Amino acid sequence: MYFNENTVLFLDGKWLKASETATSLYNQTLHYGNGVFEGIRSYETEHGPSIFKAKEHYERLLYSAEKMYIDIPYTVDELTAKTYKLLELNGIQDAYIRPLVYLGEDLHLNPSSDVHVLLAAWEWDKYLGDQLVDVMTSPFQRPNPKSCFVDAKVTGHYSNSILASTDAKRKGFDEALLLDMNGYVAEGPGANFFYEKDNKLYTCPTGNILPGITRATMFELCELLEIELEERFFTPEEIRGADGAFFVGTAAEVAGISSLDRVPFKLSWEDTIGFELSKAYKRKVLEQEPVYIF
Repeated sequence: MYFNENTVLFLDGKWLKASETATSLYNQTLHYGNGVFEGIRSYETEHGPSIFKAKEHYERLLYSAEKMYIDIPYTVDELTAKTYKLLELNGIQDAYIRPLVYLGEDLHLNPSSDVHVLLAAWEWDKYLGDQLVDVMTSPFQRPNPKSCFVDAKVTGHYSNSILASTDAKRKGFDEALLLDMNGYVAEGPGANFFYEKDNKLYTCPTGNILPGITRATMFELCELLEIELEERFFTPEEIRGADGAFFVGTAAEVAGISSLDRVPFKLSWEDTIGFELSKAYKRKVLEQEPVYIF
């Protein structure tokens, strides 16, 4: 689903057929998870393909690499230009884009100086689909922020996400909601979390989460649409049976949640702030002005 015989990708300064590329089985990222990546979306607009917040995504990629002592030999502008070229060469506009920075052969526990930069793109629907999702509180916690840089998008961090998501699905849920080391709600395996109560939105502060770019966009939209939003710590007990809730992320976009731990949220999705924000978000990524429609 990610590539075919005609798919082109960017790897180490060259445009190559995806089916003809290879990497060493001894690379450090494969063995130890020391690599960084991004998830970016491009949308088809009346002006052509528009990569949503490319600057912010590539700034975060460089930040993540710096935190992991990895030197990336490209600037934000260069990566952005190459990504538009990637879309052009593959003839796609609505696309999910995966920049990956992985390291070469070095099995010592220090960063390899052999740095590889990959840019790939494919057509991919919303990660959690278009239906409301049933969520469970996960027994797995987000990593202690003193154990790693939780605000960096590091490949190895996602073993935690795989465990939580797989556990939830094996128990009959669609997705997990992870807590932090203090028992407060943190985020989903691959998305930030918001909930609504009494016509007000809440989300957890930064510090124990990956501060998502879609999350930041929700803050922008709430300010524009005069929606009250508060960052604070809260427990699962506080949000079970609230008015509504949703996940946000580049892959998921805005995904409505029907229940937490089998306790349904009170409002129908169409009557929530989250639903209105999902429509405003779609207008924004398509380069249209959001419209306040409460």
